[in-house]
Amino acid sequence: MSTRNRLLFFLTAWLIVLMPFLFWWNTWFGRQLSDKQLAEYLQDENHPRHIQHALVQLGERMSRHDASVTRWYPDAIRLASHPVEEVRNTDAWVMGQDTSGGGFHEALLRMLADPSLMVRGNAALSLVRFGDATGRPQIVELLQPVKVIAPDAGQITDTSMIGASIHQGGVVAKLQVSGNVDAKHTTEMRSPITGRLRTLSAQVGQQVKQGDLIATIDPSTAQVWEALRALYLVGQPDDLAAVLPYERELPDIPDHVRQQALGTEAAIRQRMK
Repeated sequence: MSTRNRLLFFLTAWLIVLMPFLFWWNTWFGRQLSDKQLAEYLQDENHPRHIQHALVQLGERMSRHDASVTRWYPDAIRLASHPVEEVRNTDAWVMGQDTSGGGFHEALLRMLADPSLMVRGNAALSLVRFGDATGRPQIVELLQPVKVIAPDAGQITDTSMIGASIHQGGVVAKLQVSGNVDAKHTTEMRSPITGRLRTLSAQVGQQVKQGDLIATIDPSTAQVWEALRALYLVGQPDDLAAVLPYERELPDIPDHVRQQALGTEAAIRQRMK
């Protein structure tokens, strides 16, 4: 091999290693940001993941009672209405890290009406830290399976598999929608939560109508765990119907979740006395 070819070979190999590293480095929220970077990232509307990165760092510093981060609290309140769901979701969690934050309580209450299930849920969980149970219905909602509904009439062209793990925003099924005789387009039906695909009510090739049930998705273990912990503190008798299914000894219910469900039921019944 000539010297030129060897150099090209090593350069290519170096790039193959470097590019994934750079991608990871720029998307990993654990990378520490300086104050200057944090301030810049919070304002970076062109890169929502930069905003998320800054919010995660802000939340970690808040949990360590770092008083210097209060200068960015107005940004946290502003981002509660950000157009990107992932940013609002992270922001709802962050504002629960400091119950003394001026304006946080009010912003979280407004977020209970967010169109995103996860944003509503995180806002409700954070409100519990404020001693506010206003978001109790949204917490109960976190324990329940989510339905994926056909947004239009058309033909199912692809689906995920029953039992498959699905991330929030992951594709559950694809729908070929007929707009007119000459035009067709495909709609991807995505999961609003992270969880596991429980049922599929439509198969590939099947014609469906707008509003038809396509799939149901069980919430993730982490989501259930946090909801049960919150209901331990604020749950009411009406919530028991959502809690009791997680007390069953089934392979898909981890023991720590089952124990938390038992504890949550006991706490609710104690409050009934």
